[in-house]
Amino acid sequence: MIDIHKQKNLNIDIGIRCTLQCSECQRTIHKKENWPIPGKDMTIEQFDKISNFFKGRRIYFCGSFSDPIFNPDLIEMLRMCKTKKIKAFVHTAASHKSENWYIKAFESNVDVSWVFGIDGLPHESHLYRVNQDGEKLFNIMLKANSILTPRCTEWQYIIFDYNINSIQSALELARKNNIYFFTIDTNRKENVRI
Repeated sequence: MIDIHKQKNLNIDIGIRCTLQCSECQRTIHKKENWPIPGKDMTIEQFDKISNFFKGRRIYFCGSFSDPIFNPDLIEMLRMCKTKKIKAFVHTAASHKSENWYIKAFESNVDVSWVFGIDGLPHESHLYRVNQDGEKLFNIMLKANSILTPRCTEWQYIIFDYNINSIQSALELARKNNIYFFTIDTNRKENVRI
């Protein structure tokens, strides 16, 4: 018999900021409609309380209104996950932190899985991820792969009209660098600026 209680994981949006302007992001839609972005940054105290319930489980730092790298306490939260034996996943697509910041984040807990949203070859991913420096983020992904535990670096590639013919090249690039690569099909193709 499966203990459902043990299967529970948590997917949280820990902030309110992102530097990207992806056309189908909730944040972009709120801005177009002139609605305020809801919420605020999760604090260390709030995360400590929530994470106590998820010891031994998984926490996904993935934003609907933000990119988790912009929460000022993310690195401390990753350390807490290590202490509490929580498997953490950070989903990021923003590229607006320094290389030194990323290195500190990776070193804070080498068992965290980092999922990098680079939709296309690095030089073309900004077509959907407006304001992303895909080449910088790709190099950060390579740096993560040299620091993190093996198989903890992942390349998420959303398929659009502009990048559908680049999938094989991206897959080969990921294999060459020993990075886990996966695609996501979407109906967002018509919303990309080309």
